Amino acid sequence: MQYFVTGATGFIGKRLVKKLLERKGAVVHFLIRKESADKVADLRSFWGVGPARAVPVFGDLTAKKLGVASEDVKKLKGQIDHFYHLAAVYDLAADEETQVAVNIEGTRNTVDLAKAIDAGHFHHVSSIAAAGLYEGVFREDMFDEAEGLDHPYFQTKHESEKIVRHDCKVPWTVYRPAMVVGDSTTGEMDKIDGPYYFFKLIQRLRQLLPPWMPTVGLEGGRVNIVPVDFVVNALNVISHQKDIGKKCFHLVDPVGYRVGDVLDIFSRAAHAPRMNLFVNAALLGFIPKSVKKSLMALAPVRRVRNAVMKDLGLPEDMLTFVNYPTRFDCRETLAALKGSGVSCPNLKDYAWRLWDYWERHLDPELFIDRTLKGTVAGKVVLITGGSSGIGLAAAHKFAEAGATTIICGRDQDKLDEACAEAKAKGYQFIAYSADIADMADCDRFVQLLIDNHGGVDFLINNAGRSIRRAIESSYDRFHDYERTMQLNYFGCLRVTMGLLPGMVEKRKGHVVNISSIGVLTNAPRFSAYVASKAALDAWTRCASSEFADQGITFTTINMPLVRTPMIAPTKIYNNVPTLAPEEAADMIAQACIFKPVRIATRLGITGQLLHALVPRVAQITMNTSFRMFPDSTAAKGSKDAKPQLSAEAVALQQMMRGIHF
Repeated sequence: MQYFVTGATGFIGKRLVKKLLERKGAVVHFLIRKESADKVADLRSFWGVGPARAVPVFGDLTAKKLGVASEDVKKLKGQIDHFYHLAAVYDLAADEETQVAVNIEGTRNTVDLAKAIDAGHFHHVSSIAAAGLYEGVFREDMFDEAEGLDHPYFQTKHESEKIVRHDCKVPWTVYRPAMVVGDSTTGEMDKIDGPYYFFKLIQRLRQLLPPWMPTVGLEGGRVNIVPVDFVVNALNVISHQKDIGKKCFHLVDPVGYRVGDVLDIFSRAAHAPRMNLFVNAALLGFIPKSVKKSLMALAPVRRVRNAVMKDLGLPEDMLTFVNYPTRFDCRETLAALKGSGVSCPNLKDYAWRLWDYWERHLDPELFIDRTLKGTVAGKVVLITGGSSGIGLAAAHKFAEAGATTIICGRDQDKLDEACAEAKAKGYQFIAYSADIADMADCDRFVQLLIDNHGGVDFLINNAGRSIRRAIESSYDRFHDYERTMQLNYFGCLRVTMGLLPGMVEKRKGHVVNISSIGVLTNAPRFSAYVASKAALDAWTRCASSEFADQGITFTTINMPLVRTPMIAPTKIYNNVPTLAPEEAADMIAQACIFKPVRIATRLGITGQLLHALVPRVAQITMNTSFRMFPDSTAAKGSKDAKPQLSAEAVALQQMMRGIHF
């Protein structure tokens, strides 16, 4: 028996050909574009046959009679027992022009070829989308009753089936598969479609909430989902039966589930919180369409909706089908499959395989280059305060990753030493001497960056000054507050605001501000330092909102205590557990790769929660630590005295790693 198949390289077609070739003596001729000739060997390998049984026919779906050469038409004439047409656009997000060209004109060209080669039987694989948004039960003998065909996908599927029904001159049969998902035995799928669009939402919920916590989901309409192996097996069985001419078969799940049930099934498969508290989305039907349209036309609503849809990878029209109104009768299919051993498995039995395959092979996160090299290679990165400590460690990391790494600092000797280190390791820094606390010098420095490098892609505001001194010891030292604000806040802003116009012009850029865990815990003795960093945090939050639609992102790192030259004057820190500069540099790298709004340690977040929920308890706790630890000898004006710590203070240091005392 000889077959002709269009769409043989597609997800369903590829598996159908394999199934057909299992029949003794079967030969499959399959349509393929000349540009895809290099795929033939791999296809034959997948099917497990040689050239004699899998014969490519070069052509184009959008050309007359599929663009098949006249000599090939002559060879095929009268030889094809079954002609399967599966080639189509199966993508809701595809543009209308493409869908018309492929689904409608492609079907017309296919029907013409089937007539030209005098095929024995024409099998058209349509879709339940041909019914549109029909309200109620759509039977297999229904076609003209379809309604709600406004969406291009529905309209083109309906029109292509109409061409077969009215224009096909050879015996024909139509098959309407439901929403096709991966293989029920292996979970294998080739793309994200249908229910897969909601997998990212389920994954996010799993990350945010414990699996035992019930969540609210939309009940929605009924959606019909079938695995690809059922569709292929059903096509194989039914298409070889007699007396199926001018019939239609719904390849659907006789059970079917509501949208909410489907999401709950996949949530259970993903070990995510169950979506079993349903809200009937139809209740929103009392809102007049004009009101809903007006709401969606509002710029803030539209932008929030688009941002959420983009973040979750949902196509524009997906939410339109939450209240899908159509159910599908499949009595003809059930009768045809009776006794064949082919039946549609229950979604509950194989959902876990679909989820497992998606998470291992299709999750979009798997295809994003999450390495520092993939993020910053070839980009311009500026690290202020890059001649020592955290800044120097970060500079080495970025330069190793292939970034054009610019460092700045006040001490030219330290800059030269840093550049020598980099050169010895096989890469280079570009060093500029600049005093970030001097506004005029900031302006000069920024202009140099613009003239020499065209601005920067990543800005790491790392330069800073810390002062550990109790307020009681600072009554006559107001300049402590002025100095910290000048560098930690005003200098940082001067550089950032000088470079932001270039980022806005390019519509991309990322700013990382090195803040402090002290902003979250409100550490005593660090009022000058914490206040300056808190001011920077507040400015960053405002800037993030203003530039959110211009491609500029900001990350605040509430850095715990790091062993750098900045804390050297405080001798009690000599035996305190701290982060190494390299560990801090890793946090900066993560900020550039993932671009989160904030990076903070669990201890820092706990401190912030404590201040928010039980502020008096938090104050007492911090006061206890304040009284337990003395001022540094430097803060007292002495250089020789050694700090004396109680056993309780030492124990507290070990327990609260990274906290400023």
